[in-house]
Amino acid sequence: MGRSLVDVMPILVISNTDEIDVKGRYTEGRWVDPGQLQEYRCIFSDIDMEGADGLFKEMYGSVGSFLFIVKTAIGAEQRVADEMYARLHGSGSLTSLQNDIMSILHPPTMRGYVFVESSALHHVEKLIGRSGGRDPKARRGLNQTPLKNAKTVLPGEAPLQDILPYLEPKAVTSGIEVGCIVEIVTGAFKGEKARVISVAEMKEEVSMELYEQPIPMTLNMRGDHVRVVERVDD
Repeated sequence: MGRSLVDVMPILVISNTDEIDVKGRYTEGRWVDPGQLQEYRCIFSDIDMEGADGLFKEMYGSVGSFLFIVKTAIGAEQRVADEMYARLHGSGSLTSLQNDIMSILHPPTMRGYVFVESSALHHVEKLIGRSGGRDPKARRGLNQTPLKNAKTVLPGEAPLQDILPYLEPKAVTSGIEVGCIVEIVTGAFKGEKARVISVAEMKEEVSMELYEQPIPMTLNMRGDHVRVVERVDD
């Protein structure tokens, strides 16, 4: 740091407590979400070199992982996630990324995005065939096949605290209330609109009335067979 050479080795440990016992020259310690490391100028910050403040993050990546967000076409999220998995476990050169891509996730409630857990951004860009980011000049000369419907990797890492709500399983009736207008997305009445008259959370069913039919009809369907198009307070 400055004119001194400092050897820093990050070590990943598993602890059975969140208490921090600060000793020696240190007076304070805190737990940091990996996705928030980008907000800190932790080390090397006095080196006159572009990107020096990110070197600490890169060292952390060698022993841990970050959550990156891949932007996809709307409706193609699961296909993109499946193709990522196929690339990692196929017979091509991308199988070399298996140790650097820890998980791929598409929460059903998240449209247009797929989460990828990896040790570094460039591994995710390589997986979707877009190494070099958004700048076409940076991608020249690279032999890669862009993954269809995977547009780019968003800059920065996603804090785990922002992702956790999407990882918690929810009832299929979550977000559906009495009085909502819903559209049926499957079955014989696909495309029809109805008004919800009751919600049975235990059975994960909704009872609704088809109000656009010549003769009003009442149906019971699973909550994931409809989507809300107009809420009570809209």
